[in-house]
Amino acid sequence: MEHIFRAYDIRGVADTELTDDVVQGIGRALGTMAQLAGGTTFAVGRDCRISGPRLRNAVITGLLSTGINVVDVGEVPTPLLYFAVHHLGVGGGVQVTGSHNPPEFNGFKMMVGKSTLHGDDILEIARRIRESDFKTGTGTLTEVDIVEPYLQDVCGRIQMGPRKLRVSVDGGNGVAGPTTMKLMERLGVDAVGHYIEPDGTFPNHHPDPTTVETVEIMAHEVRTDGSDLALGFDGDGDRIGVVDGDGNVQWGDRLMIVFSRAVLREVPGATIVSEVKCSKTLYDDIAAHGGNGIMWRTGHSPIKAKMKETGAALGGEMSGHIFFSHRWYGFDDALYASARLLEILSHSDQTLAGMLADVPVTYVTPELRVDCPDDRKFAIVAKVVESLRSQYDVVDIDGVRVNFADGWGLVRASNTQPVLVMRAEALSPERRDAIVVMLEEEIRQASAAV
Repeated sequence: MEHIFRAYDIRGVADTELTDDVVQGIGRALGTMAQLAGGTTFAVGRDCRISGPRLRNAVITGLLSTGINVVDVGEVPTPLLYFAVHHLGVGGGVQVTGSHNPPEFNGFKMMVGKSTLHGDDILEIARRIRESDFKTGTGTLTEVDIVEPYLQDVCGRIQMGPRKLRVSVDGGNGVAGPTTMKLMERLGVDAVGHYIEPDGTFPNHHPDPTTVETVEIMAHEVRTDGSDLALGFDGDGDRIGVVDGDGNVQWGDRLMIVFSRAVLREVPGATIVSEVKCSKTLYDDIAAHGGNGIMWRTGHSPIKAKMKETGAALGGEMSGHIFFSHRWYGFDDALYASARLLEILSHSDQTLAGMLADVPVTYVTPELRVDCPDDRKFAIVAKVVESLRSQYDVVDIDGVRVNFADGWGLVRASNTQPVLVMRAEALSPERRDAIVVMLEEEIRQASAAV
């Protein structure tokens, strides 16, 4: 089962790969690692997937068997599990979640202390399970309501302006819907809910606010509801999708321009971290407004780690993970990001599209995915990096981003799927497409050589 231990989390097919024995082992490893870091208590939450209760029971059984005490915060969005770790002062936490994966999948996002586990830390969990390297003891289990403290904390940090907003909320039948609607009510927002009731079979659409299908549904909701914008959430509520009042999707890097301008007004010169897939217009805009923009590796865990290292006020990804350290705790939280976006709009007479009207027009692809076996993808990307580095100006912190005077192109290996990811941006559609063709040829040649 080594393949379930991924770069940012643990995930697999619930019924066949995440067996009770495996999951109890994950709990034992986490409980041991938390105690070695000085922790005595661990928080556990879960999303609404059908397999969630079984996996919750198994991971809690494993944790308790190490002697660590467990606080169960129930069925909540992943950001509320992260919040619980900060609010309750416990030694870490684990969220049982399959995020935006199909219903048959599930997994775990984990913290020890206040740091999200990734990379070598997740390999350490696998090692401890393989070697049965666990502490033993008898812990206690308690249940805590974290929703009310979370809502109070968010609302205590958000100061809504005079403009009244109408918002479509697409919960995607994930776990974020009910808490989001409560948050909208407390912020004084007129919210029209769609697919709010959690349902782990996701009967209406896939719980990913960045897919073409979901974006089209949200655009229809905006027009039907007469809303200022639509907010969408993935299955566990740590990624946001936004469609403006004109029915156009505003991707994560465009949202980051709005957020970074607001943060830089309050914190001049702030550091802002984003990732290699994001538009050059984001980094140019951060610099133009006096900020220190850092391009970093894709992934919620690497972004959080880089923010902590640099003291960044804000971070964000194309996929809709948005991280506020400014007036928040630094973890990715789509509900809090929604509140910050509505706060900004409520103090302005501009639409969301109007706020971005001065951003230079570029022509950019979505994420382009090329199927590639897990056991070959990194070797192929390494070949592409080697080839392009010898010819062009490149950034190679995560795959390779090759820079031109009139655009850029990216090739990287996905850390979560058997695919290569490409993206290109240029000053014309023709140049954008030419960069894509060049990248495809580089991949073809590298594939033949590996």
